Amino acid sequence: MPCRRGASPCEDLDPVIRGSNSRQFSGRAASGGGGAGGAAMAVLRVKRALQALLLVSALAYMSLLLYQSVTATGYAQQGPGRPASSGAGLVAPPPPPAGLSLRQPQQASNGDLEAAAAVPVAADSNSLDPDPVTVPPLPPMQPPGGAAGGAGGAGGMVPVSGPGVMTAATATSKPPTTTLQDIFVSVKTTRSYHRWRLPVIIKTWFQLAKDQTWFFTDTDDPDFQKKTNGHMVNTNCSSSHNRRALCCKLSVELDTFLDSDKKWFCHFDDDNYVNIPRLVRVLGDYSPQQDWYLGKPSTKAPLEIISRENKSKISFWFATGGAGFCLSRALALKMLPVAGGGKFISIGEKIRLPDDVTMGYVIEHLLRKPLTVIDQFHSHFEPMKFIRQETMHEQITFSYSRYSKHEVNVLKIDGFDSRLDPTRFLSLHCLLFSYLSFCPR
Repeated sequence: MPCRRGASPCEDLDPVIRGSNSRQFSGRAASGGGGAGGAAMAVLRVKRALQALLLVSALAYMSLLLYQSVTATGYAQQGPGRPASSGAGLVAPPPPPAGLSLRQPQQASNGDLEAAAAVPVAADSNSLDPDPVTVPPLPPMQPPGGAAGGAGGAGGMVPVSGPGVMTAATATSKPPTTTLQDIFVSVKTTRSYHRWRLPVIIKTWFQLAKDQTWFFTDTDDPDFQKKTNGHMVNTNCSSSHNRRALCCKLSVELDTFLDSDKKWFCHFDDDNYVNIPRLVRVLGDYSPQQDWYLGKPSTKAPLEIISRENKSKISFWFATGGAGFCLSRALALKMLPVAGGGKFISIGEKIRLPDDVTMGYVIEHLLRKPLTVIDQFHSHFEPMKFIRQETMHEQITFSYSRYSKHEVNVLKIDGFDSRLDPTRFLSLHCLLFSYLSFCPR
């Protein structure tokens, strides 16, 4: 009979059949429950792995922070360049290079100054002083403040993108320290100017750089050889003022510098006053190990010439020799195969131009190195009266000339009477170095 729900006969069914059905049902139930439980366990394992990973990362980060803190503390206690106290074996980086310093120019002794005592000149129209002037020993010179001509200096200009285009020059960052002993100073003169132009130079700025300054002339002069401590060089060039004679002297100057161990070659004329401390200071803004052509043009535009070989136009700047110019040793060495050993004279003859123009031709045209313009160089082409007295400490060179019998081009400066100081160089020297005993009080 059929088994009804809740009826007792259902309990009398064959136990084998009941057991079989029960096992089948239980197996299906167990199979479904086991799948759900396995998924839950897998999720749990992933969560625990992520938690462990986060814990390890946190511990590593905290260890790194602790290590950095200990290392920084050790560096602060030990100072730069010493091992840190944390025991990590690290060495702190060295401090940055110190800033530039201008060492004191060599002090002249009493005996040296007396040996180069100022020259007595007869009281005539060219007279500088009716009586001999003895320059006393100079105290150590202090470097003047402010830079000119270097990075950020006034007038540092370089033609870089073609004729007539100027842009600011950038000096090397932290160039080697320049001292007076690094500079070769040459003064071009001639025998007819020895007794007219050299006395005021010997009385004034030569005393500040007499070991570094050489006079290049065209004759032997025992008198001035003694007064300059043997620094008169007979170039054996002509005493005329033509281009060959001028190029001949500058060629000897350049070759003499190349034979020395100096780092800078600075050329001046015998009508220049050179502010030696300022020259040293400005050169300190540039590295002699790089190519530098420092000076000031006397023209408003590049010089243009026509090549004699192919009739092409050549354009270049040149620094006028009347204001002075300086070359780094690196640049002068590049000139050696081109213009050294007397070749400079041949180049001047080829282009038919004087010495300072030939120098610009060699550097700007042949070597493709630009002129860096330094406004603190001044030549007799400029009106000297426009240089303000309060800025004279900042200038490098000055000059003078005579326009006519009654008109001269000289500095407008207080000081000696013009009959005793027609060039105004004595007055300028006393303005720059007022402690000298012969200066007016």
